[in-house]
Amino acid sequence: MARQVKSRQRVTEFGEVFTNEREINAMLDLVKAETERIESRFLEPACGNGNFIAEVLRRKLAVVASRYRRSPQEYQRYAFLAVSSIYGVEIQSDNAQECRERLFDIVEKGARSAIRGAVEPAFLDAIRYVLEKNILCGDALTLKDANDEPIIFAEWSLVTGDLVKRRDFLLSELLESSAGKNEQTSMFGETNTPWMFDMETQSYIPAPVREYPPVDYREVGRNG
Repeated sequence: MARQVKSRQRVTEFGEVFTNEREINAMLDLVKAETERIESRFLEPACGNGNFIAEVLRRKLAVVASRYRRSPQEYQRYAFLAVSSIYGVEIQSDNAQECRERLFDIVEKGARSAIRGAVEPAFLDAIRYVLEKNILCGDALTLKDANDEPIIFAEWSLVTGDLVKRRDFLLSELLESSAGKNEQTSMFGETNTPWMFDMETQSYIPAPVREYPPVDYREVGRNG
């Protein structure tokens, strides 16, 4: 059984108690279809060292392996998509780093097993880069990162072939809801952020704070 408490001090100061694997799987089974949809996005706002999102990633990669293990190129492309759909915020920097390393280890071992070791170094570099952008040290209550800046998450979307498009969004804006084309409501109060209709989700979303030109998914680090 995984350790649920690192120290009494951390429990007292941060309320840090890790969820047991049995409870994690019971909760994820409530949305089983989504955990097995490769592109379905998950955000864990207090991810610890990754208990929940590690299991989501395992489920997604099992689907990738079942569909694409015969093609190393396709396996890596869709494994990238699976990783890029998972997000976490964690207030403790050591937990955030453990989470990144844990998810990377799951991807690397899964890829070497599924495609018999034919794993491109550029693929693994891209996975590391995405995890640095998707698993952030910060406070999901204040919506600020460890540098006291607004949390910004990157959205990654495969557009065609191996090309991926990145758009950056403020987490605070993503948590807003649109009641209609000309009406916006927010749990964080008034906002002047323009909204746009997103073809992928078929809904109105905040405009990104930055967009990048499509690049090969193995070269996402090129955008900085």
